Formats: sequence, structure tokens, C-alpha cells
Amino acid sequence: MIASPRKIGAHRTRAAIAAMLLAAMVVSICAPQAHAQAARLPAPAQPAGDPVAGLANALSAACRQDHAAFATHLTAENATAFRALPEPQQTALLKRFILLDDPGRPLLSTLAGGSSEVRCEAAGLVADMHLSASEVHENLAFVTAEIGQPGEEPRSVRIGFVREGGQWKLLSVGLLLLDLPAMAKQWQEADLQNSENDAIAALAKIAEELVKYQQAFGKLPEALDQLGPPPEDGASPEHAGLLAADLASGSSGGYAFRYVIVSATTAGDESDRDKVAGFALAATPVEYGKAGRRSFYLDSNGTLRGDDKHGAVATSADPQVAVPPQ
Repeated sequence: MIASPRKIGAHRTRAAIAAMLLAAMVVSICAPQAHAQAARLPAPAQPAGDPVAGLANALSAACRQDHAAFATHLTAENATAFRALPEPQQTALLKRFILLDDPGRPLLSTLAGGSSEVRCEAAGLVADMHLSASEVHENLAFVTAEIGQPGEEPRSVRIGFVREGGQWKLLSVGLLLLDLPAMAKQWQEADLQNSENDAIAALAKIAEELVKYQQAFGKLPEALDQLGPPPEDGASPEHAGLLAADLASGSSGGYAFRYVIVSATTAGDESDRDKVAGFALAATPVEYGKAGRRSFYLDSNGTLRGDDKHGAVATSADPQVAVPPQ
């Protein structure tokens, strides 16, 4: 039998993308009282076309978790893709830009040496970035952010911009190009993969509980709903309390689950007469391409099969599928 896999995390690929952003754009985080006591001057008015001003405003929007304002600092293609993302994914991206989980209060200022600073204060933490003057090369520009704490060697990251519609738009963070359409596609594929893995885990769970039912009552249930939650008077063969209500109903996580009893006897084979009955399970996406593409088939021997069936039910004739790592 397949061991019941743990719930596969919904954001494995997404977490890898976020880690790239994290590695490329590091900001120093410290308690407000430990912040360096740099001399602060009133922030001068900067021209709307200045990349430094654009970066400061983008970081301020990320600090506030203002999705609409942040999108205005992206290229047209990236802005369209960003707005199409689910709100939790938009928020996750903004968190990676400022490295704070909670919405904060941005403070823009100019230090004594003339460099600009963006400071985000949120939930007792501070994120700081010191921005140098911009380097403009025709339609490309770069701003270097110097990052560090007292006693540490300063670190830096170059932020790239491209001129679009007369304005400077974010193009890259360090060596990472901001390509939100491609990232959105990767996140969608990751969600489909995670949903399919969850369906495999659900099949394994159902199979495990079917074996327990068979051991407890000497037979297999006629239908999955007999494994569902029991009434107040306790478990019984009709309500064994082995599965959550959604799985017992045959539908969970965008997949429909089918169950059939497979007879142990075969015509002309008397040696199988005393064997216990087996079962077969199938998992099929309710809406093909939304919760998943592959359909799966699991027998009582623990063999998992499946393929992209375009919404059709998988069978014992389909290719064997490797169980996702736990």
C-alpha cells in the first residue's frame, strides 16, 4: 500500500521564486531602537522621471502593501500580469520586496551625505534601504541600494529600470528580471502540481481507511459514505468515522473520487475463492485544467496509475505513476 503522504505545501515552486527575490534584494531588519542614528534632512522634491524617486515610491507602496500603487511602477506587461494574480500572491510579492510581513508606514528621507533612504516600520520591525544616485544609459537606468548595519560590511544590489511611456519602470532586482507573466505561469503550474499531489494523498488516505474498515467489519463498505463521520450514538458499519465528510462524499480539492469493489474470485480459478475482496479507486479533476490535469487510479495492492486523460477517468491500463516524495 502507498503510505499516506503528507499534505503537499501549496507553494513549493512559488517559494523558490520568492527565495530568488529574497536573495537578490536583501534589506536590513532591526528593532527601531537599534537603527543607526544618521542625520536626517527633509527629502527634496525629485522629478517624476527620476529612477531614484520611482524606486522610493515603489518601495513605499510595497511597505503599505498597496497593490494598485505598486502596479504603476511596473512595465505594462508586468502590471497586467500583476493585477491578474490572486490577491494573496500580489501581497506575497510585495512582502518580498520589503521583507516585512505586515503592512507598514513608509518614511522617505535624505541623509547627510545626500543619499536617499526608504524606511518601512511595521509591527516593531524596520526595513531600511539607502539609495544612491541613478545611472542612466539611454532607455536603461540603474540605482544602487547600499544595505548594512553598524559594524557590518555594507552590501549592495543594483535595481534596473527601463523607460516606458516617458516613465521609469522596474525591470530587474539584482540579476533577477521581473517577468511577472512567466512567474504567474510558473505559479499556476505549481498550483496544479500541488493539487494533483493532494489528490494522490487523498487516494492513499481513502485506501488506508478502506483497509481499516475491512479489518474491523470483515468486509468492504458498499460506498465511501459509510466511512464518513458517525452520528452522536457512535460509529457503526454505516458510519465508521474513518474519513472526513468531504472525502466520504467523494469530492475534495477539486477532484471527484470513485470507489468500486473488485471481486477476489476469477472464473475457473478455485485458488482465489478464499481471498478477500479488493478495491479500486479513481480520482478525476472536476474541472479539467483548473484543479489538475491528470486523472489517477489506485488499486488495493497500492499501485498508482494515471495520465492526462483530459478529464476522463483513469484505469488500470494507464501508466504507473511515481508517488510524490513525502
